[in-house]
Amino acid sequence: MILEGKRLLITGVMTRQSIAYAVADQAQQQGAEVVLTSFGRARRMTERAAGGLPDTADVLELDVNKPEDFAALADELGSRWGALDGVLHAIAFAPEDAIGGGFLDTPPESAVQAFTTSAYSLKELAVSLAPLFDKAEGGSVVGLDFDASVAWPVYDWMGVAKAALESVARYLARDLGPRGVRVNLVSAGPIETAAAGGIPGFDQLAAGWQGRAPLGWDASDPSSVAGTVCYLMSDLARGVTGEIIHVDGGYHAMGAPLS
Repeated sequence: MILEGKRLLITGVMTRQSIAYAVADQAQQQGAEVVLTSFGRARRMTERAAGGLPDTADVLELDVNKPEDFAALADELGSRWGALDGVLHAIAFAPEDAIGGGFLDTPPESAVQAFTTSAYSLKELAVSLAPLFDKAEGGSVVGLDFDASVAWPVYDWMGVAKAALESVARYLARDLGPRGVRVNLVSAGPIETAAAGGIPGFDQLAAGWQGRAPLGWDASDPSSVAGTVCYLMSDLARGVTGEIIHVDGGYHAMGAPLS
């Protein structure tokens, strides 16, 4: 089991369809201890999902727009485990006026909110947990991404936030590498999750993926994405940092739909 004895924090679990849920499930099967985060009204949904894992996971409070939550989370994990081996950042949000096709009309405060929640939070999370990684003599930070090298229909300022996320990950890899902390992203193909349901045009995007991905793509199956996250959390990836691994059936590498 590649994660035997690892202590992992998984954010972003809302339902059993979440990519983060699939990560937590596979991580436990690979021997890891797992704790989840959630906040507000979504916390009950996360707690219900946590009950479906092989071992029911505890859910701790984390609203990434509340600085005090980061300190409280680090204190709780320090009391619980003393150290931490890995964290999954699976957090993204953009206001309604920042996605959906109105890119040119989005007000600055909505663009800033998308950036702060979806990209800057990766830095805040990694820095707040860094002392726990120090006690583990290294660790792994993995974030969920959606290819930001191109413009997508209706993705708008969330796409800009993902581009920022990719840059934040590289700078974190630079600054945390000397402490033995690896920082990588997994750029996933479209997966049918509760969050995806809030993106206008998602169904059309997912439907077109199959015709361009040489390996094919099942938008209802997050297991391949979860497997790559677990690999990056493991010691097998001990020499990998600052990387963006595409798990999208090969879609990103094709210049046109397949015949």
